Amino acid sequence: MSTLITIGEEQRQPLLLDPSPDGNEEEIAASSSSNEPDAPKPTLDDSNQRLLSLDVFRGLTVAKSSSRTLATKKVILRTIKLFLLGLFLQGGYFHGRNNLTYGVDVVKIRWLGVLQRISIGYLLASISEIWLVYNVVVDCPTAFVRKYHVQWIVATLLLSFYMCLLYGLYVPNWEFQSPSLNLSTNGSHTQIVHCGVRGSLEPPCNAVGYIDRYFMGEQHLYQRPVYRRTKECSVNSPDYGPLPPDSPEWCLAPFDPEGILSSLMAVLTCFVGLHFGHVLLHYKGQMQRALLWSMSSFPLLILGFGLEMLGVTGIPLSKPLYTLSYMCITAGASGLFLTIIFYIVDVKHFRKPVVLFQWMGMNALIIYALAACDIFPAAVQGFYWRSPENNLVDGMESLLQAMLHSSKWGTLVFVLLQILFWCLVAGFLHMKGIYIKL
Repeated sequence: MSTLITIGEEQRQPLLLDPSPDGNEEEIAASSSSNEPDAPKPTLDDSNQRLLSLDVFRGLTVAKSSSRTLATKKVILRTIKLFLLGLFLQGGYFHGRNNLTYGVDVVKIRWLGVLQRISIGYLLASISEIWLVYNVVVDCPTAFVRKYHVQWIVATLLLSFYMCLLYGLYVPNWEFQSPSLNLSTNGSHTQIVHCGVRGSLEPPCNAVGYIDRYFMGEQHLYQRPVYRRTKECSVNSPDYGPLPPDSPEWCLAPFDPEGILSSLMAVLTCFVGLHFGHVLLHYKGQMQRALLWSMSSFPLLILGFGLEMLGVTGIPLSKPLYTLSYMCITAGASGLFLTIIFYIVDVKHFRKPVVLFQWMGMNALIIYALAACDIFPAAVQGFYWRSPENNLVDGMESLLQAMLHSSKWGTLVFVLLQILFWCLVAGFLHMKGIYIKL
């Protein structure tokens, strides 16, 4: 979920009290685009209560600022740091598991990735929260709409722009350099992909890939896209594998699932997060918040599944393209999950069942960098017995596969044990009062 940005320091109190034991954590505060001398200060039902459920959904925050200009500078600075961190982690410098080398040719560096996408969404949502919120005291539902309606106009414009390009942009024939599969031939050769269409959502001819190739070039895109695991491109589908004999020419083409146009659509989920934060700010009853969040989540889920089930005339569920149906389903599911966690933890005060999630949420950035980007597993693999294959990571996974007599079930248990391990690491950091942030 996205966060709220504070503007008027003297008129606002933090939404959440300091989560760190030493009191050094930045405060998450309310926002306004101008001073509101007559506006009531937002307070929680219990001024000493922190919403522990939001530790699971730790968004990026901006420290309290006395002016919109200063808040904008802080947003831009944090955006740059996030983007550069993503470039370092996912730009190709680290080669992941099963590869003990590192380094990247700057000619082939991958410009966009998960953290870069987050930085773009954070920037646009934060700027809209700083500059596009009306000076209206929210004392009724219509006032709530008047205060934030410009943000939803911007979100609608972004959605319209995405849909127009996705279905209206003409994608011509294109070519790329493919590595030769012939053992007697070295180097690469040119592959031609025949398109000449509009509105295609298929892997080779969609507008998302075309825009990325046009502005960034094929060398700067993700080189192992998910469609290489399809039946058309892999004999081991749904896993990566050798090409089938009659595979299409685009199977070896690069495609970035965190590209320019799809990241633009992903920004809308940040606006949904802003909406949830606004409900938290202006509605003080716990059950009222849960009700309003549910009323926002269920329509998104219904719309997303409805678009998916329309078939040929609908909008398919596609993460690489970040289609409208995918955005609605993921945003709605996240909102519903937030509501459930909020009800369990902050309404019913059952905190022990979600303590692992709380720990992970309070140090999400470092856990993502070490685990999801394979930094820690790759480092552990650097210590091996006589050959690189004899390392602790691969040995543990192979042992579980042998014990369960199944490669799939063994891998699943291995992944679950990894998640548990990182939950415990996050818990250790929490107990030591260590919170790593940008």
